[in-house]
Amino acid sequence: MAVTLETTSDDQRREDIRSLLASGLETEVFPRADTHEEVQAIIARLREVGSDLKAKLAIAGFTGHTIEHGGIEQPCETCMYYLVHRRYCELPELDCPVEPEWSCRLWRI
Repeated sequence: MAVTLETTSDDQRREDIRSLLASGLETEVFPRADTHEEVQAIIARLREVGSDLKAKLAIAGFTGHTIEHGGIEQPCETCMYYLVHRRYCELPELDCPVEPEWSCRLWRI
């Protein structure tokens, strides 16, 4: 199977994210964005930082593992923004490759 530039790019960016999370990057895991207003406030902050990956991960509250909140597990793979075939978060303000077991505070079903 041929490796496309898109796949290579996603794989490299996913590895960059994995490395940042493993290196102890502090992220805003809590509070979770449970209301429309909280989601919009986080999205506004994400827009402000532009393409700064570290800042986006921190603001979005990324973790390299699933978070449970309110008795519900919130892995990327169950989020409405997750593209299964690509292992990708299509939320425009994040727009990044992810692993199924990762989590962020913008998780939605």
